[in-house]
Amino acid sequence: MEMKQEHKPCEVKTSDTLYKIGMFAAMNHVTVKTLRFYEEQGLLMPALIHPDTGYRYYTLSQMAVLHQITALKLAGFKLEEIANINSGADEIAVLLKKKAELLEKIADITRQIAVVDGYLAKKKTGLSSPVLIKTIPETTVAFMRIRLESYDCLFDRMPEMGALMEKAGCECALPEYCFTAYPEPGYKDGDIPVEICESVVEAKKEIGDLKFKTMPEIQAACVFHKGSYRTFSESYETVLRYIEENGYEIAGEIRESYIDGVWNKDDESRWLSEIQVPVRRKTE
Repeated sequence: MEMKQEHKPCEVKTSDTLYKIGMFAAMNHVTVKTLRFYEEQGLLMPALIHPDTGYRYYTLSQMAVLHQITALKLAGFKLEEIANINSGADEIAVLLKKKAELLEKIADITRQIAVVDGYLAKKKTGLSSPVLIKTIPETTVAFMRIRLESYDCLFDRMPEMGALMEKAGCECALPEYCFTAYPEPGYKDGDIPVEICESVVEAKKEIGDLKFKTMPEIQAACVFHKGSYRTFSESYETVLRYIEENGYEIAGEIRESYIDGVWNKDDESRWLSEIQVPVRRKTE
């Protein structure tokens, strides 16, 4: 006669139920080695250590502590930071500090992605340099606000500004930063408003059309342009496309920085400029 196996009813587990370290590890999908390490670090102590056998036991209530340790590790917290939280430190302050650190890491990664995107754009367009997002620091400038009949007239007006700067006793900042800023966007056939700017060590007394101001730090999408100014449109097309395709929008006056040009290079192919377009991330 076949004997029926007697089934015991399921045992009701309470928070005081003790589990050996192996079972507790399996219940929480961690290793015994991990639990022993957390014990060494003072993060999670066994509820009981048998005085004779040395067996370690844990309770259900300790699962929440273990889950918190696991979650905080995934969020990038160091063990000493987790220990501070477990020992009663201001949890909100610690979490906010970590959030700030993570946001800074995101910003760093975003800048790295922008560099990669810039090199991809370089490969597509054949430019000699990629589009980069750069920080252009605050600077004090001497400037003249003028209107041009055409873009070709720009460099005819620069000697006038140079003479006024000399008369005012201006000292150019190093490295030199000479650029034009365009307060009105878009190409114009005539009556073009422009500011001719030169970074200086300090502001001087205004003379005639020569004024002084401090220009704030900006983030700018920048691309070097090598060659004649007549081909600026190609570099403008590239940097504006980059801005559109990478989630940016224009956030200020576009600058054209002149590094080498008609004043020091006879060969147009050796002229070097940088187009700098202030940008910010688009908001949804």
